[in-house]
Amino acid sequence: MDDSSPILSVRNLAVTYKTRKREIDAVRDVSFDIYRGENLGLVGESGCGKSTAAYSIVNFLGPNGRVKSGDIIFKGQQLRDRSEADLRKLRGADISMVYQEPMSALNPSMQIQDQLAESLIVHRGFSKTDAYAESLDSLKKVYMPDAEGVMKRYPHQLSGGQQQRVLIAMAMLNNPSLLIMDEPTTALDVTVEAAVLDLIAELQKKYNTAALYISHNLGVVARVSDKVAVMYAGEIVELAATKTIFKNPMHPYTMGLMRCLPDVDAPKGTRTLHPIDGRVPSPANLPPGCIFAPRCEHAKPECSAEHPKLKEIAPGHQVRCFHASNWESVKRIWETQEVPKEVCPERPGESDNNVINVSNAKVYYPVPFKTVGGLFGLEKRSYVRASDDVSFSVKRGRTLGIVGESGCGKSTMAKAIVGLEPLYEGAIDFLNVDISKPLNKRGIDTIRELQMVFQDPNGVLNPSYSVGDQIAFSLRRFGTVPPDQVRAEVERLLRAVKLDDSYYNRLPRQLSGGEKQRVGIARAISTNPAMVVCDEPVSALDVSVQAAVLNLLMEIQNTRNTTMILISHDLSSVRFFADDVAVMYLGHIVEIGSCEAIFQKPNHPYTTALLAAVPRPDPDAPHSNIRLSGRVPSAVNPPSGCKFNTRCPFKIGAICEEQEPPTRDMGGGHLIVCHLSPEELINK
Repeated sequence: MDDSSPILSVRNLAVTYKTRKREIDAVRDVSFDIYRGENLGLVGESGCGKSTAAYSIVNFLGPNGRVKSGDIIFKGQQLRDRSEADLRKLRGADISMVYQEPMSALNPSMQIQDQLAESLIVHRGFSKTDAYAESLDSLKKVYMPDAEGVMKRYPHQLSGGQQQRVLIAMAMLNNPSLLIMDEPTTALDVTVEAAVLDLIAELQKKYNTAALYISHNLGVVARVSDKVAVMYAGEIVELAATKTIFKNPMHPYTMGLMRCLPDVDAPKGTRTLHPIDGRVPSPANLPPGCIFAPRCEHAKPECSAEHPKLKEIAPGHQVRCFHASNWESVKRIWETQEVPKEVCPERPGESDNNVINVSNAKVYYPVPFKTVGGLFGLEKRSYVRASDDVSFSVKRGRTLGIVGESGCGKSTMAKAIVGLEPLYEGAIDFLNVDISKPLNKRGIDTIRELQMVFQDPNGVLNPSYSVGDQIAFSLRRFGTVPPDQVRAEVERLLRAVKLDDSYYNRLPRQLSGGEKQRVGIARAISTNPAMVVCDEPVSALDVSVQAAVLNLLMEIQNTRNTTMILISHDLSSVRFFADDVAVMYLGHIVEIGSCEAIFQKPNHPYTTALLAAVPRPDPDAPHSNIRLSGRVPSAVNPPSGCKFNTRCPFKIGAICEEQEPPTRDMGGGHLIVCHLSPEELINK
């Protein structure tokens, strides 16, 4: 097969699922081609049919799903209606998949070496010895640290990044012609994500493999894809080269997605986010005419009367819109819009008074006793040093962003502040009250003034009670309003978070993820607290919902003068929302200062690596080659000297291993903990 023919050609694909009532069309009229060595990015909000379209290629649709119509041509052969035995020969051999959640794809009861070797033994007839040797080589090709040791481990003994590397190694073992990746980096830290994306690009180039990359992260897609297909409610609404999609989008949905993205290079207050109103319709209840019309700001009467077809408006650029050729004027209006005053007004009432002061806070978790000195020796207590000697303060009306990789102690510090984790040492002063004690020792006034928004709203909303009742309980518990005004206050709070009164009697299961998060925010602000701690409040949300929640938090802060702490691994969201930033690594703050100081040089080497790893939604953006190697060290036995020395790309010698680094004052409250001098930090 020559390179002029596509490896995969999908034509007019329709996928349906059988339900108790009727068959539901989840994917309709989807067509695309992928050539050898090419990467097609498939993007859209949750529920748009991205994974369904991809899984239909190898018939991973479940017992109630089927390809209703259309063609799936792989290397010139029809895959539709092929037997399960034929498809099984293709899976893992000529077509491989990398899944979003590696633990669901790896067998927890098998060692890594056995899981890798199995593919070679089944598909290529290798002996066990040769299969193990080839498997070890595949792990080395994906730059797995201690590949020999990893071979003998079980999946639960590996980090998330290592598990994902195992899946990639497994997928590339048989040199497949097509690689399907379903959100392969969603659950990874930004530094691990960057390394995995580098690896995918390198392997794809080396083996000339075609790839289908599914993601809702437009920054990642801009970096890895040659072409982009934008899906909405089961249909492709725009398909073009990556540069064309990002530089000249023509469908209003694509434009809407672009306007939802925070920009890591834009200072706070200079950029607003424009979330797309409404939500993706259910496949069982699609609107007439253009499916996007109910959410489109510029829909016209004819849009609801007739369904648009996907048409080519320029060579290689297809759009499903009646007015695609007329969007230039609309785009110019959007691009020149001023920042709405209600989103980014003048900051009210900031003061020099600190709402919270955290001093030398330590949160340690004891681990089982270890016997030293033989069988009858002494027992030594060890600790996981989750947060170690952390100090910072936040002034009234400002937001402190705390960033870092998973396991750096961000969420632990947040839980210690709100009283969900006890302090081992140190002190926390909140509104001139010592809150170092556990939550059950705090006064009702302190609890009322300090609230939290959690990452997963499902974990804090009671599924048995209505939304209104749960907010009302908080109002009654703290006596925020008189009893006869509780209902009216709940409805006011719902409207404040952009939900109408009808949500009062709804149960949590009747809400989308973004709506649940808004309810969590409404409950947190119901007591009119002085400070709200937000722990990854938008990490699990689509870009449009994420934009709406960030705008909401910004509006709440601006109108109520609320102090906030934002815990996040998303530096773009932190840049949009935070005034000050603390960068944490292995339980320590390695850099702290104003947002503008943190996002410009000089930086701590760890901050530099974090910023270099941020995927930018611009295919022309230069890619930094600064990458972190190795794993985050154990918090039970951290390295001596600088805790970052084992992974630092700018390590200067033995001093980094032997001596604690000094704290360098860069001026204006900007502190960097590093052995490098200010001049070296600027020039690194």
